[in-house]
Amino acid sequence: MESLAGNFLISTPQMPDPRFQEQVIYICAHNEEGAMGLVINNPNPEITLLDVFHGSSLPIPDGPIEPVYMGGPVEVDAGFILYSTDVEDRYSVEVQPGIHLSRDTRLLEDISLGRGPKEYLFMLGYAGWGSGQLESELVDNSWLTVPADAEVLFHTPVEQKWRLAALKFGVDISIFGDIIGYA
Repeated sequence: MESLAGNFLISTPQMPDPRFQEQVIYICAHNEEGAMGLVINNPNPEITLLDVFHGSSLPIPDGPIEPVYMGGPVEVDAGFILYSTDVEDRYSVEVQPGIHLSRDTRLLEDISLGRGPKEYLFMLGYAGWGSGQLESELVDNSWLTVPADAEVLFHTPVEQKWRLAALKFGVDISIFGDIIGYA
């Protein structure tokens, strides 16, 4: 089995789970035991990074404050930082060259002090699959997999990520179901 870590899962119009409709998930880990990923286009309307900084007694950085994303329905109280590696953090995992994942609160502190990574997404929760579960969903055409792209990950407006993640690879995801057949 080839790992999907470092790829996007883009929900297709055939996605039966309403929680994942028009969602893009960045896969952080994938092996025979299952998979873990973070939804990158679902900002949380109820909490901001400003709230997180205040709640953690951290300074408020200058400049715009990034949104907090709902990374998925599992462990929604757990925070994750997906970031470009312009700043090294020894308590992170490299998902793919140039992209790391961390749960280290010191990285959040560095962000609040303006010395953290320039490109990052702060997430609460994650999406997870047990052994064989994701593969089954792929067979059912619930997801399209494409290589992850840092431009989509960090620089594309939230409302455009679903379409543009697929379009970068020549797929109009809105008509995906109309062109897929079964043999």
